[in-house]
Amino acid sequence: MTTSESTIRPDYEALLQAPVCAEPYTHIMVPHFIRKDDLPGLFASLPHIGSGGSFPPQSLKLSPLVQSLVQEMEGPELRQIIAQKLGLDLQGAPSMLTIRGRTREKDGRIHTDSLAKRVTILLYLNPAGPGWEKQEGCLRLLRSPHDIEDYAKEVQPVDGTLLIFPNGPTTWHGHKQFVGSRYTIQLNYMTEDAKARSELRRHKLSALAKKLPLPSMGY
Repeated sequence: MTTSESTIRPDYEALLQAPVCAEPYTHIMVPHFIRKDDLPGLFASLPHIGSGGSFPPQSLKLSPLVQSLVQEMEGPELRQIIAQKLGLDLQGAPSMLTIRGRTREKDGRIHTDSLAKRVTILLYLNPAGPGWEKQEGCLRLLRSPHDIEDYAKEVQPVDGTLLIFPNGPTTWHGHKQFVGSRYTIQLNYMTEDAKARSELRRHKLSALAKKLPLPSMGY
């Protein structure tokens, strides 16, 4: 539970109790990984992100509450539980965390994540509402790479839902087109090969670049 206005503790017990599903590929979904009582304060504390793309936390002005959540996501307890449930050795695996706040027309196309990312963890931080019931912007776990309607599970990106899956050549996912505010924290446990090191370097350079002020266009 939130112990103060500046700290938050996700529901690790809910993650421990969540089933590991096999269809269409191995995944774990945890509704309300952020407890219901903690959601209003967290929603109010999210950073303003006016453009699309993924932002390293170092490039954003984060409230103490969101900083606390980032620390929990990057901490050892989450890593240990995921390793245990998926039967993976994640000790010492490099990690990469980004925050998204806005989805663009081009986002959500069917894809698999880079195999440099061993595990993908998505934490959705949007209030539930009728907009998501139209299925736009709801992540679909797909059976094939060609049809967004051929899905085994659809995940509304709301209310602190946590989604975890180990990456592979058939872990296709995507969503129907959505443009607007859509907050997600994405955490990846990486491999230790050259491709992963390259992605981590790019991530750090992105953090540096996004800290720099944009030049005035004189408009």
